[in-house]
Order: sequence, then C-alpha cells, then structure tokens
Amino acid sequence: MADRRRINGPVGQTSPPVYDHPQGKRVAGSSGDNVVRKIFLKTGVTPSASGSAYLEVEDPNSNRPAGTSLKLTCTVHGPRALPRSAPFSPHIILSTHVKYAPFATRQRRGYLRDSSERDLGVHLETALRGAIIADRWPKSGVDIIVTIIEGDQNRDSPEYDRDEGWDMMNVLSGCITVASAAIADAGIDCVDTVAGGVAAMVATDAKSQPVIVLDPDVAAYHKIFAACCVAYLPTRDEVTNIWFKGQLPAADAMIYNKMVERSLVACRSANRVLVQALNETVRQVQNPS
Repeated sequence: MADRRRINGPVGQTSPPVYDHPQGKRVAGSSGDNVVRKIFLKTGVTPSASGSAYLEVEDPNSNRPAGTSLKLTCTVHGPRALPRSAPFSPHIILSTHVKYAPFATRQRRGYLRDSSERDLGVHLETALRGAIIADRWPKSGVDIIVTIIEGDQNRDSPEYDRDEGWDMMNVLSGCITVASAAIADAGIDCVDTVAGGVAAMVATDAKSQPVIVLDPDVAAYHKIFAACCVAYLPTRDEVTNIWFKGQLPAADAMIYNKMVERSLVACRSANRVLVQALNETVRQVQNPS
C-alpha cells in the first residue's frame, strides 16, 4: 500500500528552473595553455581515520562564491591485520574504493558503484601500488576510500554538456594526489610521493587547430580529441600509471610522447602542492601552539 502522506520526487533527471539569463559554455582562460589550476590540499581532516586528506581545484571561470570545480576527500584505514581466514600474504593488501557522491555530477549518481567508478578504483590502485613499500607490512591490509564530493563539470549551465567522460581524467588525477597525501598522513612508508597530472589535445573552436594543454577545463573547449592522465614519482623519475583516452592524428608520430611529457609537467606542479601541504602538517604537529 502506497504512503499517501509522502510526496515522492521525480524518478528521472530534472533541471531546476532558471529565472536569469542562462550561462553558456565556459570560455578558455586567457592565462595560457601551460597554466595549471590552483589546488588546495589539507591533511588530517578526518580524526577517526588513520590518515585523511581533502583537495579542491580552483575554477577561474566560475561566478559562484566557492569558485571551485573539483572537491575530493580521502580516508585511509590501516594498516591492520588480515582476518585469520585470509591466506598468507608477504606484502600489504591494498584496497581502493572510489565513489561519487549522489550530488557530485549533473546526472545524479546511484548508491552502488558503476563501471566508471570501478575503473577509477583500478587505476588508482595501480598508481599507488608503485609508491608504497608493501614488504614492510606482511599479513596486513589497508583500505583507501576516495569520495568525489563535486565532479569537474560545468554545473552552472542549465544545458547538460555531454563531455563523454573526459572529466574522469581530472578526477583520477585528483584522486591520485589526494590519496598520496592521505597515505603520507597515515604514516605508511612510500618510496616517493605520487602525484597525478593531465594533458589533453583540444580545440578552442571549430576553426582552430588542435593544441596540447595542461589540466584542461573540459567545459571550456569546443572539442577534446585525446587526454592522458599520468601518475608520477618526481624524485625517482618514474611513472606508475598511464591512462590514455581518445584518438591522435597519424601525421605526427611523436604526439603521444609530447602529451606524456606535458602530463609530467602537471604532475610536478601538483607534487609541489602536495609536499607543501605535508610540510605544513609536520610544522603543526611540532608546534601545536
């Protein structure tokens, strides 16, 4: 029997009413294609977890008070002993879980993980596995949980922009950086801090030639031909994961290497923010006052 006292919301996707002039697509910033958006990173935001971190990416084209386009939080639980029924493992068992909040994107997300969230978890695990010294914790496990509070989409426009999943590249880059900060906050030994960076081949309008840009704002460009997300260890100069999506022109055989090199520039920029946030946390612990 239906509950007549409860007003159920619509089943499908809806758009709120707009009483002002609609805001169109974002315009690519004039600061240059080699500029990475500003990042805010803070560790120790969840006291109940072994380690935690929070990350925001600035949106320079937004008129909202927040002025951000990507918000992530990560918690690390462990290392802790495996259950007695688990088989023996000479190294730590890494488990990653990436989940969008139901309100994180234009299209409302479900409470169960879909294929895109599972793909993000697999790439995140691959990126972090190359940085953690797994032999230090035999018969142990660690859970890394990343929650995407707000995705990197144009939420201001009343029209839905079909970005074809290009925003997942920026999301994965942020997940790698925030997870690395949370792992360091948990005191888990790593060979180096791992940072994520993205480079994409885009066209600003229908008549312009494709160019390679750093940290692309998906909604600001006319078309995105290809994107590359790299997880990088700056001190060791090693790449732990590469996720490439799209098609490149066959005329230039070195265009793939150029995209990877541009992604490494974005990784180094994110790593500087990561190291600065960790140093600030150490100073706060040493000088509580």
